[in-house]
Amino acid sequence: MRVSIDATPLLLRSAGVKNYLYFWIRALQANAGYNRADAFPLIGELGALTHEASTISTAGTAARLGFLYFSNLVSGLPLNWLARRADVFHATNQIRTPVSGVALTATLHDMTCWVMPEFHTEANVRADMSFAERTLKRADGLIAVSENTRRDAIETLGLKPEKVTTIHSGVAPEFFETPPHDVRAKYKLTKPYVLFVGTLEPRKNLDRLLEAWSQMRYRKEFELVIIGPVGWASPGTVDRVTNQARCLGYVPEQDLPSLTYHATVFAYPSLYEGFGFPVAQAMACGVPVLTSSTSCLPEISGDGALHVDPKSAAEIRAGLERLLDSADLRRELGTNGKRLAQRYRWERCAEESWKFFERVAG
Repeated sequence: MRVSIDATPLLLRSAGVKNYLYFWIRALQANAGYNRADAFPLIGELGALTHEASTISTAGTAARLGFLYFSNLVSGLPLNWLARRADVFHATNQIRTPVSGVALTATLHDMTCWVMPEFHTEANVRADMSFAERTLKRADGLIAVSENTRRDAIETLGLKPEKVTTIHSGVAPEFFETPPHDVRAKYKLTKPYVLFVGTLEPRKNLDRLLEAWSQMRYRKEFELVIIGPVGWASPGTVDRVTNQARCLGYVPEQDLPSLTYHATVFAYPSLYEGFGFPVAQAMACGVPVLTSSTSCLPEISGDGALHVDPKSAAEIRAGLERLLDSADLRRELGTNGKRLAQRYRWERCAEESWKFFERVAG
């Protein structure tokens, strides 16, 4: 069986979807057996992962994005020609006209544009709504990255339950290992710290995290470190992040496991997530997690995290102080999280994904 996976997000500036596609495609190829997984359009071997730039050369990126633009312009005819050798085509929202003549699949990453549209730009909402109509509702099968996302998608889009399969995403292997290099000195981190990782955008709930942090008695002993590029957060939120925390901005992928591993606590009070890569990564590192009691986050973190109401700054503060007060609680959550994170190996995700493709292809 041959599966063609639209990998054009790897050529763009992207975060969670790019992370998913990069490691998922590599794991599918490594665990293909007699099957084959191709990165569309003719991407070939993937380079190093960076969320800020393409994973292949500039010339190669321009040529492939040009092909995609032309294909979208003429209703997908070149796309159909190129995908005709596949048994299954796995689409992303970069493709306006789905392929015909082969089985069509896609991944449901989250339903934020339906559940909390106020936290997205109008362009993001329009793009997701359009993708749902032209691809998700027409697909022969869909992967949901969590059971919570599966339930939300079935309810909001009216999908047939039997068409949606939950397959948890994975965590890069580097997060499961002791980092060979300690990069704290590189970032001038001299004090213990509470860590947040994620794009600066409204649903990440950074204003409440900062409000909670401003009232904590541990601010002299610990730093709040925030890692992630500026997305569509308000200028006021960006100013607060810059002035009230250590904001490192975007950090290269190779440094992230070390910075996560050495955190005292990982704080992630997001208002809504589809899977929550940063939480799963912290768990794989054995770092105790404080996260939200909403969306998929209890499902993903289980007893490897302390769950709080993300809409209550007081509850976030109390949870952080409870964790910083108790080394025993931190140790317990870290141990539990590392055990649970074994469910989020990319090899396991790939094995379940190949079974999914076999069912869809018949």
